[in-house]
Amino acid sequence: MSYLELTRQLAADPEQLELTYQQALVAGEADAFSEAVESAYSADSANLLYAAWHYRLAHMAATAARRVIAWEWAIPLAVLNGLLLWLLSDNTFTVRVTNPLTNVGYDILPVVALLAAPISAAVITLFLTLAGSRRWGRLAAVALGLAAAVVYVLLLFQMMWPRFFQEQYLSLMVMNLALLAWAGVGIVALAKRFGADQRFAFLFKSLEALVVAGLFAIAGGIFMAITFGLFGALGINLPDAVARLFIAGGAGLIIVVAVALVYDPAAQPAEQSFDEGLSKLIALLLRLLLPLTVGVLLIYLAVIPFNFREPFENRDVLVVFNVMLFAVLALMIGATPVRGLDVSAPGQTWLRRGIIALALLAILVSVYALAAIVYRTTIDRLTPNRLTFIGWDIINIGILLLLLVKQIQGGRARWLPAMHRTFAVATVLYVVWSLFGVVALPWLFRGDPAQVAGLPARIQQIAYDEPYPVLLKCGTSPHIYLLDNGEKRWIKDIPTFETQGFRWNDVIYVNCDDLAAVPDGVPIPLEAGPPPQP
Repeated sequence: MSYLELTRQLAADPEQLELTYQQALVAGEADAFSEAVESAYSADSANLLYAAWHYRLAHMAATAARRVIAWEWAIPLAVLNGLLLWLLSDNTFTVRVTNPLTNVGYDILPVVALLAAPISAAVITLFLTLAGSRRWGRLAAVALGLAAAVVYVLLLFQMMWPRFFQEQYLSLMVMNLALLAWAGVGIVALAKRFGADQRFAFLFKSLEALVVAGLFAIAGGIFMAITFGLFGALGINLPDAVARLFIAGGAGLIIVVAVALVYDPAAQPAEQSFDEGLSKLIALLLRLLLPLTVGVLLIYLAVIPFNFREPFENRDVLVVFNVMLFAVLALMIGATPVRGLDVSAPGQTWLRRGIIALALLAILVSVYALAAIVYRTTIDRLTPNRLTFIGWDIINIGILLLLLVKQIQGGRARWLPAMHRTFAVATVLYVVWSLFGVVALPWLFRGDPAQVAGLPARIQQIAYDEPYPVLLKCGTSPHIYLLDNGEKRWIKDIPTFETQGFRWNDVIYVNCDDLAAVPDGVPIPLEAGPPPQP
C-alpha cells in the first residue's frame, strides 16, 4: 500500500499517522511520506490533521534549508577558546591563599578551573551573536557581568577565615560561576523571549550540547591515550604543555563545537530542531533510562533502613546523594518532550507516569539527604559547603513538589506545558541561588584574624589552617582546650569531650609555652570551675 493510500485511511487517526511517519524515517522514505501528505492536503485542505502535518513538514523543511552550521565562526572561536584555556592551565596560574598574620601561602586550585566556564560562555555568546542576530548590547552586558563575578570572587574570598572556608568557597565557585555562565548564554540566546516554552527549549538544548561534548571528550580521551601510549612505547615523554593542550585546549575546543553542532543561532530556542539527529537519539536514550532509574531508586529506598546512618556519618555518601539528585533532574528534563507531536499519546501517558513516579522517589531521597546535612550541621557547625547544599536540596525538593502539584492541577491533557513551566521556574531558582552563593558567602563566613593576632605564631597558623573545632594539647599536660575566638577553653573531662562531639583525631599537639600564652576563656561546661594551665 502506498503512503498516499495510508494517509487517506488515517485521516482521522493522528497516532497511527505519526507511527507511519516514524516507520518512513526508519525506512529512509521520509520524502515519499511528505509527498503523500502534501497530495492529501491539496485534495482536502479543510482536514485539520492534514493541515497540521502540512505546516509541520513545511517548518522542518525550512529549518533544514536554513540550518547551515556557521563553521566560519565556530572553528576560529573554538580554537581561540581552546588556546585561552590551554594558556591559563599553566601551573604558574593558580589561586593562592595567604594567612594575613604569618604570610604563609598555599596554592588552592588552578585559575583555569574558575575561568573556564566564564571564558567559554563569552566565546559561545560571541558565536551566537556573530552567526545569528547580532545582539551586541546583550553580549557586552553578559561578558561584563561574568568578568565582574570572577573579580568579585577573587577579591572577596580573601576576607573569609579560616583557610578551610576559603577553600570551600573557591571550590563551590567553580560550579556557581559555571551556572552563571550558562545563564549568560541563555540571556543572549533567549533575547527578549523568556516564556516557559523558550526557557525549557534552551534547557533541553543545553543538555544536548553537554551530551555531545561528553561524546567528543570520550573520543578525545581515547585519542590522547593512544598518542601518549605510542610515544611512551618509544621511550619519549611528551612535555606537560602537550598534555595540557590535549586536556584544557581540547575541552575549550569541544564545548564551542558542540554548541555549533546542536544549536542554530538564527532561530529561537523553541524553534530549534528536536525531532531528528542527536536530539532524537538523546531523548530516546533518556526515556529508556527512566524506568530503569525508577527501579534503581525503589531498590535503593528498600535497602536504606539497613544502612540508615551512612549519609549522617559519611560525607562521601552524602556527596553521592546530591550528585544523584541532580542527575535525576537532568534525566527528567531530557526525557520530557519539547513538543507534544514528538511522542504518541500512549507514549506520553506512560512517560508522564514514569516522571511522576521518579519525582516521588526523588523527593524521598532528597528529604533523606537534607536531613543528613542538617544533622551534620547541628553537631558541628555551618560551613559554606553545607549552606550551599542545604539550599540546593530545598530547591530540588521544591521543584519536585511543584512538578507533582502542576501535574495534579493540569491532568493528562495539560501535563506537557505543566512540565515546561516547572523546569522554567527551576532555571530561575538555580541561577538565583548560584548568584546568592557568589555574593553572600564571603560576608556570611567572614573571619576576624585580629582575634588571634597576639597569639604565638604556631597558634596563629593553626587557627588559620584548621576548621572548627580547633583542639589543642601539649605533650606534658593531660588537659585539652578548645581554641575559640582567640581564647583557650578548658574541656573538663573525657565524657564532656565526647558529649560535645569532639574527635580525638582532631587534637593538635603544640608547645606548652605557646599554649599557656593563649588567654583563658570560659571552661566547658561553664560550671567546671577555674581552668588549669597546661
